Amino acid sequence: MTDDEIQNEYFFRPYRKGDFHGVIELWDLTDMGSPERGDNEKTIEESIHLGGNLLIMERIKTGKICGTSWLTYDGRRVHLHHFGILPQCQGKGLSKLLLKESLRFVKDKGVQVKLEVHSKNEKAISLYKKF
Repeated sequence: MTDDEIQNEYFFRPYRKGDFHGVIELWDLTDMGSPERGDNEKTIEESIHLGGNLLIMERIKTGKICGTSWLTYDGRRVHLHHFGILPQCQGKGLSKLLLKESLRFVKDKGVQVKLEVHSKNEKAISLYKKF
């Protein structure tokens, strides 16, 4: 899939009320989220209120959430975590575009970015190294 084809099929937007179920579904399928870690609707909304963003990648035809990038802000830097693509949407170049959009948020904020990634997640590490 070319970048243009992807942009005709998917779009990026900030998290909004009503997205939580789709976000948690994606995080469950990709082993990223857990209520025990505080991955709940209240925490998401508070992190956005504090200057962060939960970037959503949505498929235009279906309205399905296909990717997330949670960007929390601590006043000095943005922490990028919970970055993932639905398994059935992987392998199409979507992660590259989601990361570009995530880094645009960081650049607009004018701060450095800190990545959180599991040491065994070779695909993510490879992607991050390219950028």
